[in-house]
Amino acid sequence: MDAARLQHSFSLVAAHGDEVPLYFYSHLFLTRPETRAMFPATMAAQRDRLVGALLKVVGNVHQVQTVVPYLQQLGRDHRKYGVTAEHYPFVGASLLATLEHFLGEEWGPELAADWTAAYGLVAKVMTEAAGESEQQTPAWWDAEVVGHERRGPGIAVVTVRTEQRLPYLPGQSVSVQSPLTPRMWRYLSPANAPRGDNTLEFHVRAVDGGWVSPSLVHATAKGDLLRLGAAVGDGLLLDESADDDLLLLAAGTGLAPLRALVEQLDGRRQRRNVDLYVGARSEDELYDLPALRQLQERNRWLTVVPVVERGSSPGMAIGDPAQVAVGHRHWRGALTYVCGSPDMVSASLDVLAAAGVDRRTVRCETYTYNGHVPAGAGPLPREEARA
Repeated sequence: MDAARLQHSFSLVAAHGDEVPLYFYSHLFLTRPETRAMFPATMAAQRDRLVGALLKVVGNVHQVQTVVPYLQQLGRDHRKYGVTAEHYPFVGASLLATLEHFLGEEWGPELAADWTAAYGLVAKVMTEAAGESEQQTPAWWDAEVVGHERRGPGIAVVTVRTEQRLPYLPGQSVSVQSPLTPRMWRYLSPANAPRGDNTLEFHVRAVDGGWVSPSLVHATAKGDLLRLGAAVGDGLLLDESADDDLLLLAAGTGLAPLRALVEQLDGRRQRRNVDLYVGARSEDELYDLPALRQLQERNRWLTVVPVVERGSSPGMAIGDPAQVAVGHRHWRGALTYVCGSPDMVSASLDVLAAAGVDRRTVRCETYTYNGHVPAGAGPLPREEARA
């Protein structure tokens, strides 16, 4: 494969914008109508994900080792959509037809051979990873809703129980599908460390314009059955062997994975201090404060600082979590975890950098179109932003 030729040709195709995924899916559904049932009714978000995935793969085709973990994750994750090895040639044929259509006279035998080889490698990595995963875990886990509590405007805490254990680590995320939004998945981070009773607690805000999150907040009740995908992500994992102090910065339901990290350490004696700054627009939106205070009472090493944008109550700081934290002390030598909306994370990184915090000591979520990006591969938008 000629990497430079692949990248140049795809840049020409990508310049056509939304026309590219529209042509691709039209070709796929016309030539293989049986594949339409694997996709959600609305295809707007799906079209964005296709282009994002292609950009990721083609942009790193010259350093295959960078995209292999990404492709392996895609292969494992696509099992929950019902994708099998027989579907990959269908996708390949539509991809080549799309490239030929938009490249016109630029398309020729050599370029066709390059793209055929590139897609063959992609399909091989993904199908092998899916096959290995099939021997170890189900394609998805059925999860019964055993608790649903509305907390604050547009926020719910949803507790589910799986019959079969779903393996995950605190800080990871799992994809969630509601029967009200078939074939649409939303990544959520469990707010608890793994429990012996197989329950997982999700903190969900109904995102304006979203599909899955509003259904989970407003139309889900005890007894409902959700589907959960396999756990993904390593950006927020905790190294328990280290004893560095921890600075945890959370906003909104971005609290969930950071609370899971605190639960991971709950009840342990340790030398490190953990400072959790949890932000919200108002006191009413500090939906999990009682549970956080209970954790603080049990663990002398934990300090919880609630931060609100407006209003003032005893024990509440005013501002945003990063600004309040750097105003309290310097954090050089601490490990910092940041989780919230993309704007919150970006602003927090700027505040920390201005305060002299080494970016290499800061960890935050980085998502692909349906999972986490391998280290160094760079971010793409997630399905719905965490509020």
